[in-house]
Amino acid sequence: MRSIYIFMPLVFLQVCIGQNRDTFTNPILQDGADPYAYLHEDDYYYFMATRGNRLDLWRTDDLTQLESVIPTTIWSPPETGPNSCCIWAPEIYYIDGKWYVYYTGSDKADEGDQSRFVFVLENSSANPMEGEWIDRGKVNTKFNGIDGSVFQYKGILYFLYSPYVNDHSDVAIATMSNPWTLNDDESILAAPKYDWEKTEDRSILEGPMFLEGPKDEVFIVYSAGACWDDNYSLGMLAAKKDSDLLEAASWKRFPKAVFEMSKENQVYGPGHHGFTTSRDGKENWLIFHAKDTPALGCAQRSARLQHFKWQKNGRPDFGIPWSLERKAQKP
Repeated sequence: MRSIYIFMPLVFLQVCIGQNRDTFTNPILQDGADPYAYLHEDDYYYFMATRGNRLDLWRTDDLTQLESVIPTTIWSPPETGPNSCCIWAPEIYYIDGKWYVYYTGSDKADEGDQSRFVFVLENSSANPMEGEWIDRGKVNTKFNGIDGSVFQYKGILYFLYSPYVNDHSDVAIATMSNPWTLNDDESILAAPKYDWEKTEDRSILEGPMFLEGPKDEVFIVYSAGACWDDNYSLGMLAAKKDSDLLEAASWKRFPKAVFEMSKENQVYGPGHHGFTTSRDGKENWLIFHAKDTPALGCAQRSARLQHFKWQKNGRPDFGIPWSLERKAQKP
């Protein structure tokens, strides 16, 4: 009886520990504005977030453990020049055997929207935590703007960003001749239209991100409003997979936000997102930033991770932002 008495509590303890290791709660990173995660073929996630004065890169096999991972600073801005300050919204990609980081930068001597552009770094090392990052300079966009993102579809490399057009920010697209050069086909797909896309200070569409659906549509999901507004939320465009993605007429605009603030769950200003999957590719995950207290402006944005599903019509259902108390199975 004594051996049974000892064995049973140990089994119970092991089960409890196993359950704890298999679940997580948000946030996954307390200081995590503009989060982005890229799952590479080496089975590691490469994560980035806005740091303002540098580019940091995390490498992990568990996105829910970012707080315990020490990032590597892969680049710091020069003392002067067009990308000398305000380093925002970095995203990392692996394209044709090389690594690329796209980020927003501005000129310290003329800081402001008029000098904000998207810049590119390149690294030919197999492991982006190693090797040399080469500055490929500013992307040749038609407008000054922010939040550059790329995607490859049907053998074509596309670039998305948020250009400053007059007194508002839009969603624009172009094809690329290489990972740092746009072709002369840039077009604007959407400008702020609905009340939830506007604030008293500015009307903003930003952070556009491509998402391929399981059926006959592809999507561009963007952030609307402003990071300082609690109503900051996600909007969506949809196009048929066989359409011309450069044509604004190909894209259907959704009149309501597809992911928005939840006062009940104390999630404010959810936005500036990315998409990834579980390591086995079977689960789809939305990564985004949000605040747990209202009226904080752009401060205290933490990175969150949340599972999403596909509806029967092949469109994403992002659900309601999870509360910080909710326990979920890890990706």
